[in-house]
Amino acid sequence: MKPEGFFLPDDSVLQEIELKWMHIGISNDFLFGKVMQDPYLCQKLLERILPDLAIDRIEYPELQKSIRPDSAAKSIRLDVYVKDSAQTVYDIEMQAVSSTNLPRRSRYYQSIIDLQLLDAGQDYDLLNSSFIIFICRDAVFDCRRHIYTFRSCCLEDPSLILEDATTRIFLSAAGKLDDVSPQLKAFLDYVAGTISDDSYVQEVDLAVRRAKANRKWRHEYMTLEMKERIVRRQAYAEGEAKGKNIGIIIGMILAFRQNQLTDSDIAMQLMQRFSLSEDEILDYMRAADEADARGDIY
Repeated sequence: MKPEGFFLPDDSVLQEIELKWMHIGISNDFLFGKVMQDPYLCQKLLERILPDLAIDRIEYPELQKSIRPDSAAKSIRLDVYVKDSAQTVYDIEMQAVSSTNLPRRSRYYQSIIDLQLLDAGQDYDLLNSSFIIFICRDAVFDCRRHIYTFRSCCLEDPSLILEDATTRIFLSAAGKLDDVSPQLKAFLDYVAGTISDDSYVQEVDLAVRRAKANRKWRHEYMTLEMKERIVRRQAYAEGEAKGKNIGIIIGMILAFRQNQLTDSDIAMQLMQRFSLSEDEILDYMRAADEADARGDIY
């Protein structure tokens, strides 16, 4: 007998994931990370995004680098993390679904990457220049541009740039303006699902097809996808159980009050039955007050 809340995938789920693998393209972050393990393709993409930079070569400190600053902090997994010969760091992230938290996410990525770049006791001048680049299939900032480049500047004097050597770039495959090169536009169109005869796009498309034929990567993708589904299903089950407990506790508080129990007696009952802290009990008391004021029935 499987434990309550445990999710064991059946054949239909496995078939669904395999079908998904067959239909994903470069806008999938897993596949993008695999394709960009090719230094030639990765460097060519950076040259299209940053044509003013002279990038002679790139190196991979780690493939799909995972960073966890400490046990309590949120960990991140970088899709493509590379350096050039000048030790400039580039993090390229593929974003297939729309998200309103990209600016703050980029801020967190920047802070975590910086922590990895500087050892204790080193001078701040040794911090590498860095570019964090998000490639988005959907529109970003509710605007029509293909590219948005951010560097910190003085609000009182916008011409004064804060020279902290960091740049954040957001690319949108849904842009409408004529604001990027034809070469970059061809790649963004490919991210959106339209293939052209652009030579680089053709090379990337060939790499995508080869990656999808790679049995090891297919197995890795299916394993990751399955783990994510199990985590989501278990989180849903735990949330549902917690929601039921919340309703039970609030209902008990209201029932105790109807029976003229004091709040201190109610707190003692809750502490014994649910092992709640004083702060948690106060939160439930306030929730019960709000439920009583709304006339909710438990």
